[in-house]
Amino acid sequence: MTTLFPLLGAGGNSATADNRAPAPTPTVGGTSPPPAPHHRAAPASAMEPLAPMLPRTGWTVLAGDEETTGENGRAVNVLDGSAATIWHSKWLGTAAPLPHTLTVDIHRTAVVSALVYRPRTGSANGRIGEYQLHVSADGQSWGPAVATGTLADDTTTKTLSFAARGARFVRLTAVTEAGGRGPWSSAAEINLLGDPGSPASTVDLPRDGWTAVASDEETTSADNRAALVLDGSSTTLWHSKWSGTAAPLPHSITLDMKRTQTVSALTYEPRRAGANGRIGAYSVTTSIDGATFGTPVATGTWKDDDTVKGATFTRAVDARYVRLTATTEAGGRGPWSSAAEIRIAGPADPATTGSWGQVTGFPLVPVATAVLPNNKLLAWSAYAIDRFGGSNGYTQTAILDLTTGQVSQRRIDNTRHDMFCPGIAVLADGRVLVTGGSNAERASIYDPRTDAWSSTTDMNIARGYQAMTLLSTGDAFVLGGSWSGGAGGKDGEVWSPATGTWRKLSGVPVTTTMTADQAGPYRADNHQWLHATSGGRVLQLGPSKQLNWISTTGNGSVTAAGTRADSQDAMNGNAVAYDIGKLLTLGGAPAYENSDATRRAYTVDLNGGAQPVSTRTGDMAQARAFSNSVVMPDGKVAVFGGQSYPVPFSDATSTMTPEIWDPQTGTFTPMASMAVPRNYHSVANLLPDGRIFSGGGGLCGGCATNHSDGAIFTPPYLLNSDGTEKPRPAIIGTVPARVAHGATVPVTTDGAGSAFSLVRMGAATHSVDNDQRRVPLQSIRLADGSYEVRIPADPGVALPGGYMLFALDAKGVPSKARTLTIG
Repeated sequence: MTTLFPLLGAGGNSATADNRAPAPTPTVGGTSPPPAPHHRAAPASAMEPLAPMLPRTGWTVLAGDEETTGENGRAVNVLDGSAATIWHSKWLGTAAPLPHTLTVDIHRTAVVSALVYRPRTGSANGRIGEYQLHVSADGQSWGPAVATGTLADDTTTKTLSFAARGARFVRLTAVTEAGGRGPWSSAAEINLLGDPGSPASTVDLPRDGWTAVASDEETTSADNRAALVLDGSSTTLWHSKWSGTAAPLPHSITLDMKRTQTVSALTYEPRRAGANGRIGAYSVTTSIDGATFGTPVATGTWKDDDTVKGATFTRAVDARYVRLTATTEAGGRGPWSSAAEIRIAGPADPATTGSWGQVTGFPLVPVATAVLPNNKLLAWSAYAIDRFGGSNGYTQTAILDLTTGQVSQRRIDNTRHDMFCPGIAVLADGRVLVTGGSNAERASIYDPRTDAWSSTTDMNIARGYQAMTLLSTGDAFVLGGSWSGGAGGKDGEVWSPATGTWRKLSGVPVTTTMTADQAGPYRADNHQWLHATSGGRVLQLGPSKQLNWISTTGNGSVTAAGTRADSQDAMNGNAVAYDIGKLLTLGGAPAYENSDATRRAYTVDLNGGAQPVSTRTGDMAQARAFSNSVVMPDGKVAVFGGQSYPVPFSDATSTMTPEIWDPQTGTFTPMASMAVPRNYHSVANLLPDGRIFSGGGGLCGGCATNHSDGAIFTPPYLLNSDGTEKPRPAIIGTVPARVAHGATVPVTTDGAGSAFSLVRMGAATHSVDNDQRRVPLQSIRLADGSYEVRIPADPGVALPGGYMLFALDAKGVPSKARTLTIG
């Protein structure tokens, strides 16, 4: 008999694909721009949706109205498998007015996580613009929308995601026609995606003290014990016995949580190196006593790829033991099963884990975002809504109105600037300066007061992936950026708002600030963490392990500032200023991609003397690179998304559980799981109401990891356990629109506010937001109950520009912010 071996560590890892970028869509003139340099194509796993396509056998569909006289526009055509046939709203005679609805009946309860909408191809009429998605168990009770948004006016297939949940009916409501051509709606095909393993309102349970036992495990020829699924490392694995005579399928692994808990989902991370043993068909059962396991709470078949998988339970159950049983090997390669990590989730308590709102669709992938003082969020992608390439001289933008929830789209041509992979700085007057990227020498400015884009002088050095920050002087500083414009030599320069010109800093060579990435300058000078301080100085505190003080006076200078404690280089991590002169750095990896990320976090304190003091604080529960971090009004820091093994355009090894770091304890607490992975090209921003926007990821053409959407996270400081909002303090009366440094500002609250903080309006891209910072304020309560709040006199503490002013009560609950400009 031939012995089968699972070839541990051999082959099968699509994450190491090293191809060129996918060809971009031809321009209107009929020619395709050349692909951008260096970027690799999406790995194979990025081309498949995270969730399986549900089989449509037996489905039916009903429309609010349909055209059957002037053409065959019946609703049933969206289920016939042909893009040539369509559903169309009634148009002959008197057209049926918007909105129009399509309701799919699956004829059974299934876990559903997205609707896939394919527009008609023969004509533009009826393409859906604004939409809403609702789900129902009985076709009668629908509840609030699970997703809303605006679709781009083109022929691409759209995936409208939401937090997974059980449903029998899914309703798509077309609110507008994408091009405003008439009161019509149409669709060529409708599909639904099933369980991605990220159900609504769940949180990963802490695994401290847990044990794992398998039906069999390999311990002779390799260390593949069951316990390794709980060690927090994606590089170790449990594997069924394979040496000698391999143990036959099925294989099972049982987690003992050591106490009874309510559980509602399981997450399975396949082995990272090699394909053998990836679990295909599976079931999940639970037990109170470890002896009697009931009927499965989840069954299904996972795809044969390296993405993190999940199983959403059909119901929440109380259990101490959770058993995963593998009945097939996903690729049919042999009688093996394996797992790198297994996690269990339970229902989230909003008061301790926060909650997520509906997923909002964007007409583009939001690769870069900036919070605006008019309660809006500016977002942009590249020359196209879903891909990059070349230097086309225009950019797709969108604005989310946070008051109405509406999203608008506009292509910016007048600046002759493709602003993909840029540097960003929010200026002292609230304008947003965007530099380089695909058009590597260009610089553009967005003015929220006029909703207009304009050009400023080109940089002296062409750049992409550079870092920027505003200086205490009101100038803007830029450094690095070898992704575009040629590799190396991306030394510092400064832009003056007074003259609109750039000044090279010959004394600020980029070489002193780079990581040791094996790819050289093209990767080693990217996405630097910059913190502006007094006198036009900047602390460069990452991602290199070496810290540096940078002076921007005259020709500039660079002075070594020690290392970040015992940290290694941490590319695609980030740093957040959570207090005056205090920063938290989170995650990252030694190399830009294909390198293990870290769970480590460090504090960097600038208040103790000439040199910053770096100290390791508590670790995150999961390793992250490509994540985004946001400081909140109470000084805590939230981190979203990322991968434990960063690979651009891939959702493999995704971290779906956000965490919040508390500076008082130095520890991280897991939050409610996200519905959509947020990795490379994702963003996060604090909003004026104290909530946080998290969105984007992808921009790789026809791949399935394009996430043209975002969702708003409500932190636990705003919520009761039943999900209702806590009473919030309120700032009442007027707050000056502009104040000087050192000024005393009168602020009146409704009586509940007892402390105040400023959070600067920032701009995020590629995991970095160098302009965000929190400034706690000194205040004096007056006899009439109002307050005098003192603005820091040092512009190195409170950089000039727009801020959100929050009042906080004694329990740390923040008010909605008032916006003001300092300086």
